[in-house]
Amino acid sequence: MNNNLVFQATSVSSDNRAKTKGQKPFVLWLTGLSGAGKTTVANAIELALVARGMHTYMIDGDNVRMGLCRDLGFSDADREENIRRVAEVSRLFVDAGLIVITSFISPFERDRALARGTIGEDVFIEVYIDAPLTECERRDPKGLYGKARQGLIKKFTGIDSAYEAPLTPDIHLNTFENDVSTVVFQVMAYLNERGLA
Repeated sequence: MNNNLVFQATSVSSDNRAKTKGQKPFVLWLTGLSGAGKTTVANAIELALVARGMHTYMIDGDNVRMGLCRDLGFSDADREENIRRVAEVSRLFVDAGLIVITSFISPFERDRALARGTIGEDVFIEVYIDAPLTECERRDPKGLYGKARQGLIKKFTGIDSAYEAPLTPDIHLNTFENDVSTVVFQVMAYLNERGLA
């Protein structure tokens, strides 16, 4: 880090920004295998929150890799940097008073812990989107598992790169046994219980 940098405080606080939006900002961090339903669920959660008049922003893994993280590959180090950048952006959005929904495989526990530490323990909600690998492969919405099985994609999570499932997520959603409306209801019930929605 450059020692010549000084953090610039602003006159408008994060509390001021949240108050003008009439909400408590937080991050729903969706993690799970490719094909588990993260993006589908994230999109449905955002629709449900917006329907309640909440100010939101959804950050999707593929979209981020087309811009902010387009210089990164899929090595363990690049995955870590990808999550670090997303955590920093999410922290800024929370500071702006927004509710953030992220959709990232984020396969390693240490990286999710780093994200929680960066964003803040009190506003970080880990959501495990759980579906068996066999079901994710059956769905294979982007055809990635097929390519990984053929050796065309290396270091693919679930095939030749590990996925460390959360042991104690804040919310555990089973998208194999439940449809989208059911899991969104579960998320909204959790947020209501915490006074966040």
